[in-house]
Amino acid sequence: MIYYSTTVTEVGEEVSDLLDGGVLILYADGAPPALAEVSVQHVVDGEVPPDGPPVGARVTVGDLSVRVSAIGSSAWAKVRELGHVVLNFNGASETQRPGEICVERYDVTAVRREVRSGQTIVIAD
Repeated sequence: MIYYSTTVTEVGEEVSDLLDGGVLILYADGAPPALAEVSVQHVVDGEVPPDGPPVGARVTVGDLSVRVSAIGSSAWAKVRELGHVVLNFNGASETQRPGEICVERYDVTAVRREVRSGQTIVIAD
């Protein structure tokens, strides 16, 4: 099942710096300027189901794919309402913040290469 599919429209100037810390922030097109600087803006492709993905689902960004290791209590509501999510490439089994989704550790240099305008990001089983 596809829980979320979105196409990157713009990559903020500070996204690369945040990726150094293993964090990737997605925000729907039209984010306020302060958020746009630190976010990957995107347009959602299709409907977003009310129930979010389970731990173990896959997040795919271009050619890279990682498994979800933890989902914060308010993360899916933010995805549905704002197109906003914080992906943390730390492999944690519990989130530190309610709005984040933790995924397997991954080489941030490879993530940086895949995050670009026109690229698709998918969360699916």
